[in-house]
Order: sequence, then structure tokens, then C-alpha cells
Amino acid sequence: MIVLKFGRTSTGTEQGIRRIIEILKDKEHQGDMVVVVSALRGVTDTLIELARAVSHGEDYKKPLQALGALHKDCAGQFMKDSALKDTEKSIETDMEEISRTLDGISLLGELSDRSLDLVVSFGERLSSSLFAHIFSANGIEAASLDARPLVKTDSCYGKASVSQKETEDNIKEFFKSAPKTLQVVTGLIASDKNGHTTTIGKDGTTLTAGIFAAALNAKKLEILVNVDGILTADPGHVKNAFLIEEISYIEAMEISHFGARVLFPPSIKPALDKDIPIYVKNTFNPSSSGTKIVKNPTVGKYPIKGISSISNTALVRVQGSGMVGISGFSARVFGALARKNINVMLITQSSSEYSICFSVLPEQAEAARDALSEEFSNEIKNGSIEKPVVEKDLSIIAVVGCAMKSTSGTSGKVFHALGRNGVNVIAIAQGSTETNISAVIANKDEAKALNTIHDAFFFPNQKSVNLFIVGTGLIGGTLLEQIEATREELANKDMIKIKLIGAANFDKMTFSPDGLEPEKTKNLLREKGKNSAEYYSNPAELAKAFVDKMISFNLPNSCFCDCTASEDVSALYEKILSNSIAVVTPNKKANSGTLDYYNRLTTYSKKRGIPYLYETTVGAGLPVISSLRDLFLSGDRIVRIEAVFSGTLSFIFNNFNGKKPFSALVREAKEKGYTEPDPRDDLNAMDAARKALIMARECGHPLEFSDVKIQPILPEACLKAKDIDAFFAELEKADGDFEKRRVNEAEQGKHLRYIAVIEDGKASLSLRGEGEGSPFLSLVDSDNIVVITTERYSKLPMVIKGPGAGAQVTAGGIFADIVRTARTLV
Repeated sequence: MIVLKFGRTSTGTEQGIRRIIEILKDKEHQGDMVVVVSALRGVTDTLIELARAVSHGEDYKKPLQALGALHKDCAGQFMKDSALKDTEKSIETDMEEISRTLDGISLLGELSDRSLDLVVSFGERLSSSLFAHIFSANGIEAASLDARPLVKTDSCYGKASVSQKETEDNIKEFFKSAPKTLQVVTGLIASDKNGHTTTIGKDGTTLTAGIFAAALNAKKLEILVNVDGILTADPGHVKNAFLIEEISYIEAMEISHFGARVLFPPSIKPALDKDIPIYVKNTFNPSSSGTKIVKNPTVGKYPIKGISSISNTALVRVQGSGMVGISGFSARVFGALARKNINVMLITQSSSEYSICFSVLPEQAEAARDALSEEFSNEIKNGSIEKPVVEKDLSIIAVVGCAMKSTSGTSGKVFHALGRNGVNVIAIAQGSTETNISAVIANKDEAKALNTIHDAFFFPNQKSVNLFIVGTGLIGGTLLEQIEATREELANKDMIKIKLIGAANFDKMTFSPDGLEPEKTKNLLREKGKNSAEYYSNPAELAKAFVDKMISFNLPNSCFCDCTASEDVSALYEKILSNSIAVVTPNKKANSGTLDYYNRLTTYSKKRGIPYLYETTVGAGLPVISSLRDLFLSGDRIVRIEAVFSGTLSFIFNNFNGKKPFSALVREAKEKGYTEPDPRDDLNAMDAARKALIMARECGHPLEFSDVKIQPILPEACLKAKDIDAFFAELEKADGDFEKRRVNEAEQGKHLRYIAVIEDGKASLSLRGEGEGSPFLSLVDSDNIVVITTERYSKLPMVIKGPGAGAQVTAGGIFADIVRTARTLV
């Protein structure tokens, strides 16, 4: 015997009903079957509305006619001629009975729970009769079976409790003499000892199917729905949720209790008691094996089976010193709630006995608070207990799996994943069976928490980054090109998936939670004029709006990448980090700004474990900061750092050998694109000074920018020139002085280099001569160099040398920091 249950999602369309016929024909060779059906989609709600309307004197004729027409139209899609006429006659008979029942309610002017159950029952009765006719007309001999005489309950209308022994005896007795036709059973409905119609509550159709399966010792119970089975998480929240192939009864009940909508926990208890396998399958996907629910499933490779959640709950908290060591206190709390019919979903108590908190539906929260305020009115008056507190807009996340009891570190992994992504846990509960770990969090964090935990357990080797980029000019645009070119290989080879969620330049921004195409996004933002991207005339306003939008997405594993040189953007880093979003940047403004801001950013990053990576602020793609940190981590002490930090100044002085005047080399550097549009922005050494300051701070020296000693390269007249042409005119006048300085150094066997020095807690930049053997004379073209002398590297300093500028190497360095961020993720 096989029992199959088809719900509204299966019976609601012509396609669904045709699939049901195909399924039944396919299973005929497997032995006897029983089918349990619910009302057609929307019918139960319509019947409830009709009953309530007529109790207030409203007319029901037109809605009732539409209800009859719905069932007749359904019949007309699957049969014709005499079969159709017989079915329509049966429907009309049921319509007449519904009409008489509604007339009775109208006459009384009130709607009792008992009358409402009777009205609701017509939905299943119509459906059962309709499907019996449809099946018979399509080659499957079937009969409608009204479950009311067989399924017996108490008289608690609306959610009656089933008398299990009596019901099982009735079902067994019926099937002893029942004809060998397919019985199409009404779900949901039953009757009490007086023969009055009752309904058996939420998901009553599945419960009916479980009752019949248990009574008939069925080989299996199949629940046909519109999804492939029970998934590891709600796919509406978690895109990469996948099918659970096998799960225990306990796990299924736990995961269903906490929001999985495929099952209602009490509905599978009859099958559980008889150890009958339950299959949850997709009516519309015959290729899917579905989920098998058994007593002892095979051991899977994951310590958990799934993650579920209940949205929009409330937490009620009772606390006070008057609770400590007082026996019977908990009984009073939950007794007071029970007397008000308040259902409690989660309970947690501190080991100090100082507080108890529990979750309830938000619509019951005020009633719960009032009940407790009344119960403990004396204790509240004398101050031994505080007034009960209600917190709303919360969700419960449940991590479910029987294997957790034999796997250490599961709880740690859950809460580390949540903490890493800034999800605050308000309350925690774990059952003594270690099958469920539950956490109460803010509603706004529900999707983030589900995705974070799901990735941590089911994709532990795969790291996903939700990337937001500001600045799509030369550096940012090159970065997008590199991401486009390598992301597939990165995902397949290194298991790092980078998804571009948002991007902006100085006047436009665009977002997509499903991911943007890097190359297309770059082109979209570079288009002149307004387009589909959001437009802003003020760059500062755009930066703030972009960050606010990024925060509102509240995605796990988010990373903000600043490819600008804007102080408006760098001023937002603290806000970004405080929302548990990593920051990757080549922008020097934050770390070379005030010491206080630098300290706040770096301290927050270390304290909260939120990556703040800025390798490219000093040496573009050169591993300068990371090497410095490695030296500190290994216990070494920095004695001195000497460096050429400017590619522009490196090029000029590397080639200042007497063959060309100084001004000509500056013009050449400008023509090659090494300088800023105004070369003075490089020759004033401010950029190099910012890099020196960052390195000094990384060494632990508490310096402000004003503490950095900068020896000017240019004469004052050059710096004050009104425009670039005037600047070059003044610079040519100074060629003689530069040449004289060069010759003086050359006579001593030295060559000029502009070098930053960090030593004894000080930072300075100056033009000085370097003689034979100096690492600074090995520089080529626009290379940068950093020479680090430490206690261990004292005789032969550590030298880091290479291109210190250029779009490809800088973007590559930023990309490397993004990948480093990914590697820190849960």
C-alpha cells in the first residue's frame, strides 16, 4: 500500500492535475494506493469569507456560483459527454448543500466554530468527488471517500485532536471490505463522537495522509508538492540551497517547525510512530528523487542537515534578583502564558537564574507581557523583579542536524560565521538532544545570517565576496578588466567567487543584487550623459548614497573597494567597517590623514576582525606593508626604512645624468604619463610624504603629517607659478642649480636620489647623493624601492623593488587584497 497526498499547489492548475494522472498511472504497478487531496487552490479561503459574510447578512449567491463554476470548468478540461454531466450533477448537489448551510448561518446571524468547520469541509468534499470523477474518466478507476465517518476527533472545532486508536480501527475495518478501486480521500476533515464535522488544523491534509498510512501500515507515504523536496535552506533567501536527499523524522520536524513550509511537524507524527518512510517529492519534476524521511538516515558528509528560520517574532524578557533560587518561578511564568493560550516558540534562561526570555508571535507579545505583569504584580511592586520587556522585529534562525551531537565545534562555527558578518545574537537556545541550535537575531539580518551559516557548513572551501567598487577610472577600470578575465579560473581553481554587486564613478552608480558584468558596468559608468545608472551632480553626495545603498543590501561577506583619491570617500571607511564590510583601498587619504582616524580604522579592524587592507597605498603592487607586518609578527624590530616612493621622482633622478637638463626630464616624464597633469603635484613630494607617513605609522610611530620633514625639490618660484607653462619657464631658469648639485655629487662618485627615511620615530624626505653599492642606484625607469633594516636584517637589509605605479600593477595589488579578504571569510 502506498499513500499519496496532493496539496493545493498540485491541484491548482490543469498542468498539475495532468501530472497527478501521470503519477498515478505510473504507480499502478506498484500495488494498492490511496490518494488524499485538499481543496482546490483558494476554495477554503472563499468558503471562510462566504460564511463570515452571510453571518453579517451579506449575499452569497454570486461568489457561490463562481465556486461551482470553478469546479465545473476544472471537470470540463478532463472529461466530456456523460462523464462530464454526471460530475456537474454531483457538483450541483454539493452546491445546494452549501447553500442550505449558508442559509442556516444567515438565519441565525452568527457563525460558530462548529458551523465554520462544516462550511470549510465542502472544499475537500468537492475536491475528492471531482478528482474521483477525473481519474475514472482518464482510465484510473476511483471512488471518493469522505473521511469524516472514519477519522474521529474531540469537539475542539478548528483544530480538533484525532482519536488515534478509534480512527485506525475504523480505517482498517473500512478497507477490509472496500472495493479495489482507488480511494480518493478528503483531507483535513473529520467528525466528533456526535457526528458533527470537525477540521484537524494546520496542514490537516498531510495529517490525514499520515493517519491513513499508519492505519494501513503503508509501505511509504508520498507528499507531492511544487518543490523538489526539503532543501538545505529557503531558496527565497539562499540562492544556492540544495535538496536534502535523506533526513530523519526528528530533523524533519525540527526544520519544519522553524519555517520550512513543506511540512507541518505534527502532520508526520503518525508515520513516525509506525516507522513509515515519507517521501517529499515534486509533482512537476519527475526526475527529482525528492527527500526521504526515515528513522535512521544514512550519515551524510555535513554535520548539519539544514537551516531554517521564523521571521517577525517577538522576544519577552523577565529578569530580577527575586528569581534567583526561587523554586517554581518558571512554572509561574509559563503557567501564566498557558492560561492566556500564548504559544512559546523558544525559551532560554541564564545559568545565574537572573533572567528568562522566550519568543512568541508578535501579535501575542503584548498579551504575554500583560499576563506576566499580572502574575508578578507583587514582585514588580517591591522591586525584586523588573517589568517584563518586549523586543520586536526579530527572527529565529535554527541550525538542524542529528550529527551535531558527535561533531565538536558546530556551535563555534555558527556563531563565528554570524559574528564575522556583524550579525548580533540576542538570544541562544539548544536542545538537550543537540539536534538544534537556535539564535534570535534582528529581522534585517535574517537573509544575511542564513547565507552566512549555509556557506560556512555546506560550502566551507568556497569563498564568496560581494564586491562594491567606487572609482572606475584608470585603476578601477583596469581592476574590473582583471576581475572579468580571471574570475572563472579563480572560482574553479581557488574556490573564490567574486560577485560585483555595485559600482560607481564620480557621477553615476549602479547596483544589482544578482551581480553585475564588470566590463559592461565599466562602460555604462563611462558613458557621457545620463543613462540607466543613477546620476548625481555632487561626488560627495554620490559617495554617501553609494555607501548607504551598499549597507542597505546587508549582504554577507561584503567588500568595499575604493579606487579613488577622494577624501569624501575615505571619510566613510569607519561607517563601512562598523557595518562589518571589509575595505580594500589604494586611496592614501585615510591612512595619511589624522592619526586619530588612522588609529580608529586599524583598531576597529583588528578588534572586530573586519579586513581593512591597503597594501597598494604605499607600493602599488609591491608587498611592502605585508612584508613589514610579517617582520613584526616574527618578532623582528625595525631599525630603519629608506625608500624611493615616487615613480615620477624615480624616473627623473634615475635619468638625471648630465645628458639632459632637469626641466627636459620633467617634460619627458609628463609626456610618458608618469606625472600628474600638473607635475608640481609630484615634485612637491606630498604623495611620497603620505606614503612615508603610512609606513611610519605601520611601524608604530604616532606621527601626524605635519611631523614629516620634507626637503623641497623645487624653488619657490616654480611652486608659485600661475600655470604649467609658467612653471616650466621658471624650472628652466633653475636648470643650472640642479646641474651644479648633480656635478657636485658626481665628483664624489654619487648620484642624486630623493629618499624617504623612517628612523628613531621620525620621518623625513630629502635629496641626497648615493654612492657605489647603494641599492638606490639599481633603480630602472620609474621603479620604487624600499630598503628595510632590522635587527635580523642588519648587515644586509631587506630590499623590495619593482614598479611602484601603473594601472596594471596597482590594480593587481588591489585584486590581491580582495582575494586576501576572501580568504579570511568564514
